[in-house]
Amino acid sequence: MAKVSYCVTATLPDEATAREYLGWLLDGHIEGVLVGGAERAAVVRLDGDPIRIESRYVFPSRDAMAAYEAGPAKPLREAGARRFGERGVSFERRVGVFESAPLPA
Repeated sequence: MAKVSYCVTATLPDEATAREYLGWLLDGHIEGVLVGGAERAAVVRLDGDPIRIESRYVFPSRDAMAAYEAGPAKPLREAGARRFGERGVSFERRVGVFESAPLPA
C-alpha cells in the first residue's frame, strides 16, 4: 500500500506572524496531526519571498488520510483558521502518493 504525502503551505504576511505560526505548529498542532494518523512530520521554511512555512506529513495509506480528513483534520483546520485566517495568512494543501519509499526520519 502506497504511503501518502500531505503538505500544507502557509503564506504569511510578516515575520511576527511567521514566528507565532511556527510556535503554534510546534506547540501542539503537529502532534495533533500525528495523533490523527500521520506517521511522520516535518516543518520547512521555504526560501524566498513571500514568507512561506510548509508542514509535511506522511500517512501510511489513503485510508488513513481519509480517516484523518473525516475526523481530526476538521478541528485542527478550524483552530488554524480562527487564529490566523483574519490576519492575512493563506493556506494551500497538496496530497499525493509516494512513488518511492519516503526517506527515513
